Amino acid sequence: MAFNIVLVEPEIPNNTGNIGRLSLASGSVLHLVKPFGFELTDARLKRAGLDYWKHISVKTYNSLEDFLSININEKMVFLSAGADKNYTEIDYEDNLFFVFGKESVGLPNKLLGNNGDKLFKIPIYSPHVRSLNLANAVSVVVFEGLRSLAISKSL
Repeated sequence: MAFNIVLVEPEIPNNTGNIGRLSLASGSVLHLVKPFGFELTDARLKRAGLDYWKHISVKTYNSLEDFLSININEKMVFLSAGADKNYTEIDYEDNLFFVFGKESVGLPNKLLGNNGDKLFKIPIYSPHVRSLNLANAVSVVVFEGLRSLAISKSL
């Protein structure tokens, strides 16, 4: 079982480091789409990823357009706080790409508009919270996917 975690223009090195560690723990590939809000040599990125960073499968792309053209035939879902469907409704399968936007504004509107049928959210039950921390959101979705795949394989 393996997934692909995609971070479009990540801004916070600590989040990306934590997500890198999560990608390794879950057997997933981490895809990072430039521009970044930090350098991949940033000490905060390495600290959050601990000594695992050298073992993480990371692919980088110069732009969102590059990422989409290289992975044009891959099955993707897009996570957005403004989506109508919940992440529990995702049809989880091996090699699925989970695409997350940058911390400050999420995914670009054009990408959201072109993929309305593939948009999912993690529900938030307080009117005082706009969104979850990116690393937490990725964790929720990836481990729900692993749980879902484990159940389907045991049937």
